[in-house]
Amino acid sequence: MSDIIQLLPDHVANQIAAGEVVQRPASVVKELLENAIDAGATSIKLLLKDAGKTLIQVIDDGKGMSSTDARLCFERHATSKIREAKDLFNIHTKGFRGEALASIAAIAHVELKTKQDNEELGTQIKIEGSTVVSQEATATTKGTSIAVKNLFYNIPARRNFLKSDTIETRHIVDEFQRVALAHPNIAFLLHHNNNEVYHLKESNLRQRIVAVFGGKMNERLVPIEEQTDIITITGFVAKPEYAKKKRGEQFFFVNDRFIKSSYLNHAVVNAFEGLLDNASHPSYFLYLDVPPNSIDINIHPTKTEIKFDNEKALYAILRATVKHSLGQYNVAPILDFDRDANLDTPYNYSKNDTPSVPPITVDPNFNPFKTDHNYESVSKISSKTTGSSSSNDFSQKSYQPNYKKEVGNWDALYTEIEDAEPVKQEQLFEAHQESETGKTFQIQKKYLLSSIKSGVVLIHQSLAHQRILYEEFLENITVKEASSQQLLFPVSISFSSSDIEMIYSIKSDLESAGFMFEEFTKESVVIGGIPTSITESQITLILEQLLDDIKMEVPDASFSHFDVMAKSFAKSLAIKTGTTLTIKEQENLVNNLFSCKEPSISPFGKPTFKTLSLQEIDAIFNK
Repeated sequence: MSDIIQLLPDHVANQIAAGEVVQRPASVVKELLENAIDAGATSIKLLLKDAGKTLIQVIDDGKGMSSTDARLCFERHATSKIREAKDLFNIHTKGFRGEALASIAAIAHVELKTKQDNEELGTQIKIEGSTVVSQEATATTKGTSIAVKNLFYNIPARRNFLKSDTIETRHIVDEFQRVALAHPNIAFLLHHNNNEVYHLKESNLRQRIVAVFGGKMNERLVPIEEQTDIITITGFVAKPEYAKKKRGEQFFFVNDRFIKSSYLNHAVVNAFEGLLDNASHPSYFLYLDVPPNSIDINIHPTKTEIKFDNEKALYAILRATVKHSLGQYNVAPILDFDRDANLDTPYNYSKNDTPSVPPITVDPNFNPFKTDHNYESVSKISSKTTGSSSSNDFSQKSYQPNYKKEVGNWDALYTEIEDAEPVKQEQLFEAHQESETGKTFQIQKKYLLSSIKSGVVLIHQSLAHQRILYEEFLENITVKEASSQQLLFPVSISFSSSDIEMIYSIKSDLESAGFMFEEFTKESVVIGGIPTSITESQITLILEQLLDDIKMEVPDASFSHFDVMAKSFAKSLAIKTGTTLTIKEQENLVNNLFSCKEPSISPFGKPTFKTLSLQEIDAIFNK
């Protein structure tokens, strides 16, 4: 029998490796940015075209490479970071395995320009699908410029699996934000299709967070700082009132490397115990500094997961640190709502501090037996209006002239009040009782129970309202001409630069839905008109929900963004669980639901109602 095992050619092996390292354009951005940081760059530029599908270019002012290193860096497992196996447990750099550039060069057209500071000329290399097309000397500035063009050009099936430009741009921005937040001492610039998205100057950590997520973030941050023998924790957490319904602004950095850890996330959430609403997630930017030999960062191809030696100790320290800061800055609420906060012991109070004795003031002229005629005359008025009689008739008569003098025309007013007929409250209660009779009943402020000929139907009020609003919005956007209402005063809403870029990309779709935009700035959007079906107070909620749905990769439908917008609008404006509905509102909800084209499912595929026939109900009791 002939041999069937053979070695794969290098270009095939590189394409297979690229499947692990390069999943989408954002993966290329991550690897190139990390290489620029390892090169000691103080300024990094990222240029994109068509969400990275056409061009990804990273320009840095690092130390550059020699002509030999420039050629060797595209070979598999060629690296300057490690020499032997034990170096894997003492890593201070971003990349170390030497697979990134080889994998990228296997599936794209790559052009590299690099020059060291002590050289007159640099090196230019062009590679197409792992094949070196040219290598020559060129005049260039100090540092490295690497351009990746036509990603996945030789793997069309992989290119077809990429999402829309909006979603791919979102992933790129996520990677850019993670690298920028980890290194506030480096200046970053991001351009997409010749539009500036971010221009981050060298700054401290708080300024970098505000620059990335907008000025509104500054007032939300609570500082975190703790230093122990095994870990140093710095960073910020957001105040509980700014918690979000979805996981968004949650960042863990270990030794300046972004990681994902559900275990450490649980520690932070546990520290917010009692401060968050149900299904809310806190925002945090936490930087953990640990000895490199106490972690293993080589357990995942993308290096976003890390294995710790002493996870339990880190969990306890992190939880206690966050809880301590929330209490230190008076973020945690109190149970005694009548307590005077001025009587609290200051956080920085020391036992050595001697409290001062409060001064006592005494009025030496106070006489408790001195009568006040004004008080007595007022007492007479009160006694008269309430119909009570004094035990001393002589006293009442003696002060009668004085009473008339002080009250004057008020006597007639009190007489009218006494003679007025009492309001018949019985009619109000009777009317209320009559209105509460109907064919529907609300259960636990969550479900509606309605009787039908064959039995009963149980309706989820929130999901049913989502279906009603979804079809209404979709019809208004696609079939009817959307009507807008002009705002008397335009509304300015703050967003991060990436969110503003995303809103601008779907601007025409939002205008078709009834929104009117007056101005786009780097940190805000000015809205001059809104659809007639929403109110001014709901604008921010609807736009934030829409952005979250796009970021979470809501599947594209036949209506493109129209379908996503209708779903987001419906989810934002639908009545929530816990809302009390009147009988009239319940009946309207039931009638509108069964007037829909697809009443049985919500816009997100969940059932809106369940029918129980009389036979099914009888079977429950005849078991």
